[in-house]
Amino acid sequence: MTLDELNVVMQHKMQARNNRPHPDFCGLSPTQMANWLYAPLDELNWVTISTPDDLSGSPVMRYLALILDEAMQNDGAFKATSKGNLPAKLVKQASDLLPEFAVPQFERHISISEFAGSNEDKFNALHYARILAETAGIIYRRSGRFHVKKAAQKLYQTQGVQAFFKPMLETVITRYNWGYFDAFKQDVDLRAFWLFMLWRLQSHASPDQLIDDIVTAFPDLLRQLEPDDNYLPEKRLGVLIESRFIERFLQFWGFVTVDPKRFAAEDRKPPKVQLQPLLAQTFQFTL
Repeated sequence: MTLDELNVVMQHKMQARNNRPHPDFCGLSPTQMANWLYAPLDELNWVTISTPDDLSGSPVMRYLALILDEAMQNDGAFKATSKGNLPAKLVKQASDLLPEFAVPQFERHISISEFAGSNEDKFNALHYARILAETAGIIYRRSGRFHVKKAAQKLYQTQGVQAFFKPMLETVITRYNWGYFDAFKQDVDLRAFWLFMLWRLQSHASPDQLIDDIVTAFPDLLRQLEPDDNYLPEKRLGVLIESRFIERFLQFWGFVTVDPKRFAAEDRKPPKVQLQPLLAQTFQFTL
């Protein structure tokens, strides 16, 4: 065989290998995994991402609608606080939405809720929504006022808040810093693995199993964590996954709810997260 013929044979063998299901990837092939890790949102295979008709169960999108409504009622802009935050009136409106979401069943006290607060600094989910809207280019702050871009105003008038669902989602997975709310010394960028984690969590709804799936598929992540005599790398990676991916992504969006009492006892196995209808309405896997 000539060298060119040998190269063709090797290419066929590599393609066959890359398209073969791999047990460490929970049955995905390397080709499928590569697509999920590196492809843009509109080029992902084996998953359909839809905008739900009803976003009333999504805290992030409801808060965005409040921001847009406030601006639209005031010629496209409204005054920020002296610290540059959302005004108290809007914060109260957002806090009053709490009973309409799935999370109140787990709320222990309103003062420590992620979904209510007396001001934006004490209201993590609202602050998160505002940061996403700014990062996505929907709103901007100038001269002490929040403004909605002209193009965004037109979209909101014609399509409603649904017009911003995918742009906000794309911002979360490509541009937003998942470590924004925490001060973990150990840092691992989990954004590339979001779709694999979502697929696994949708299949078994178990944070513990999800962590095992990630460690098996991507053991190099553990090597990114510096040695710690008090906690195993798996434990520290699990904390990052639970706080950054499950709680402050999926739960803020209304895709899941998590019982915070799972941390009450060290020897108690964390319960499964509760998958919300919005998750299946948004992500349909065809594997």
